[in-house]
Amino acid sequence: MAARTALEFLSLNRTQLSPPNATSCDGAQEAWAVLHRVLPAFIIVICICGLLGNLFVLSVFLLPRRRLSVAEIYLANLAASDLVFVSGLPFWAENIANQFRWAFGGPLCRLVNGVIKANLFVSIFLVVAISRDRYRALVHPVASRRRRRRRWAQATCLLVWTLGGVLSVPTFLLRATAAVPPLNNSCACVLLPSGAAWPWLRMVELNVLGFLLPLAAIVFFNGHILASLRGRAGVPGARAGGRTGRKAAVLILALVAAFLVCWAPYHFFAFLEFLYQVRAVRGCFWEDFIDLGLQYANFFAFINSCLNPVIYVFVGRLFRTKAWELYQQCAARSLPPGSLPHRTGVLQHFWQK
Repeated sequence: MAARTALEFLSLNRTQLSPPNATSCDGAQEAWAVLHRVLPAFIIVICICGLLGNLFVLSVFLLPRRRLSVAEIYLANLAASDLVFVSGLPFWAENIANQFRWAFGGPLCRLVNGVIKANLFVSIFLVVAISRDRYRALVHPVASRRRRRRRWAQATCLLVWTLGGVLSVPTFLLRATAAVPPLNNSCACVLLPSGAAWPWLRMVELNVLGFLLPLAAIVFFNGHILASLRGRAGVPGARAGGRTGRKAAVLILALVAAFLVCWAPYHFFAFLEFLYQVRAVRGCFWEDFIDLGLQYANFFAFINSCLNPVIYVFVGRLFRTKAWELYQQCAARSLPPGSLPHRTGVLQHFWQK
């Protein structure tokens, strides 16, 4: 019961809109108990896999010390975003395990939640930028050769990181630690209320700017990519970016699909929370459904950050080739002369499939 009422208190905007004599819903105590026991361990596993996977991706792109292509600039920034994102997950896991008692102080409360919020926007904006780059390269290849420049890609990534930082400013400003009565006045990291208009502003920021508009752009770009590839597949001599372009398109489409599958549940429950805050839906069922759903939807969103490196390895043949080349360079420096071909035959078969 304490954990349930604690989370209700944490939703300060919702509490502000509730009548003073509202009672807590306690029909999901077992579900909350399972969440507190199980979810932190899964989050830690995701954190470890995300750290190792994205460090591997960045090492493949950056260690050879060569000029990155336009597509690689975007993908490296996406891996960096995922890496920053998962670095905040241990704090989130500990917070859930402690039934939302925040033990790391006010500055980390703002920093961790602000960084997570910023990278939510950075990730989806980068997916839009990647989709647009593939769209220009595959649908308008002639114009793309003139206009695709590394400096343009770098400037786009800088703009994306800046926008992510700007959109996370409310989180940095409004997050704080506060004493929570249901937790015996222990401190919790909460989002402080900021007026009756806040639910509407948050919905526009999170659901519209952070999902629906980018989703529309992603669907537009990738829809035209698929149409272009299908239209040119049966035309002799036609090339929609060539075989390499088509394989790159498959990689991008896999990244986009993974992002949407992982993040769509979170935005769905975030919108339901907005409906609850403005009292469009009411009752204990909706309260429990939304609060528990948001926690598990967060978990699916976290999975995206460790899923991307897996997609690079198993879908991106060009990435596998570059990873194999990096491995050969490293192995050549550490192994005796003549031993590399005998020791790496099996790995070479895997990477070049």
